Amino acid sequence: MIQTVNFNTFHDEFTSRRPDNFNYSGLRALYDFLEQLGEDIGEAIELDVIAICCDFSQYTEEEALKAYDMESIEELQQSTTVIHCDDDTIIIQDF
Repeated sequence: MIQTVNFNTFHDEFTSRRPDNFNYSGLRALYDFLEQLGEDIGEAIELDVIAICCDFSQYTEEEALKAYDMESIEELQQSTTVIHCDDDTIIIQDF
């Protein structure tokens, strides 16, 4: 059984279950990324808030580079998915 989720539902699920993981800009970017990924692979992406929070983290660029001991965003992009947010933060797929 599949339920289609719009951004408002996506936002509400995160803010009620894991309110400190992503800010609004991060949720918007993550939602758009997951929607596009689903279209690209031809499969709906399951909304599992806990799993998504385990797989992705939001950082400033400086925080991400320090956390993963990288010299540049380009180097980080060679290692994982980097999603740019509207507020100058990034979301990375943790590795």
